[in-house]
Amino acid sequence: MTTTPLSPAPPVPPVVGAPGRPATTRIRHRIRERLAPYAYIAPFFLIFAVFGLFPLLFTFYIALFDWNPIGEHTYIGFDNFARLYDDPRFWNATRNTISIWFFSTVPQLMLALLLAHLLNHARLRYAGFFRMTMLVPYITSVAATAIVFAQMFDRDYGLLNWLLGLVGIGPVNFEQSVAGTHLMIAVMVTWRWFGYTTLLYLASLQSIPRETYEAAAVDGAGGWKQFWHITVPSLRPIIIFTVVTSTIGGLQIFTEPLLVAPGTLTCGPERECQTMTLFLYEQGFGGFEFGYASAVGVTLFVMIVALSLINYLLSTRIRSER
Repeated sequence: MTTTPLSPAPPVPPVVGAPGRPATTRIRHRIRERLAPYAYIAPFFLIFAVFGLFPLLFTFYIALFDWNPIGEHTYIGFDNFARLYDDPRFWNATRNTISIWFFSTVPQLMLALLLAHLLNHARLRYAGFFRMTMLVPYITSVAATAIVFAQMFDRDYGLLNWLLGLVGIGPVNFEQSVAGTHLMIAVMVTWRWFGYTTLLYLASLQSIPRETYEAAAVDGAGGWKQFWHITVPSLRPIIIFTVVTSTIGGLQIFTEPLLVAPGTLTCGPERECQTMTLFLYEQGFGGFEFGYASAVGVTLFVMIVALSLINYLLSTRIRSER
């Protein structure tokens, strides 16, 4: 009787994981891979929480108090907001802010759109030079800009009044009138930011194929039709972006009105161009009424959110109807 030898038992498979790597090491590697993206973006959110979110929430908190920075902090609820409603200085600052924002934002965006269309023209000579000069206003000091425009709008020796004198119009004191100061500040803001906005539009226009314009020209579309039916629809996303950012920046304007009437936070004896941010600064650091100033800041925040949302909804509605 012969016996058949038993076959050797199959080898035991290793623990699931990479060859030659323990399972615990494999698990740690997977955890690091999943946490790495969150670790990369964590610094931004930490900095935003400390320098952005916390001051915003603390402003809402202070607005409910009669807050003296070196004295007592008395809870008064919504009395600061009720005081705003009855304060004519606040409503004057609100009107000035909206007026300056409108007369600086609308011309700025329209001028930037037209310039971007011209700079994108294929037959434009020295296009690189002209595109580079668009950044000159953006990098120029705001103080230097204010000095130059103050000289241009001067009542006695200003260039603008000299031109008005050539057509028989007497000198206009821009710095002592509401319309004059608003015009002066709006021109300053438009001149400073239209180049930056132009480059944003131009960058988007570079992605439109030249063949699209050539095909439109072959079909008989002139320059205006090409601009309205090709350029504008192609720039809708960036137009929405610039409208929203211009609204946010325009309602927070501070430096230009402050430099128009240096040495005073009222921007003139009759508060001709005092904006909401100047009024906030006057109440907070001029009168040390931090609670009341915080109420102004909260109101300005709500106004910015509301107007930005309205602009966004209007822009998207126009986009969907086309």
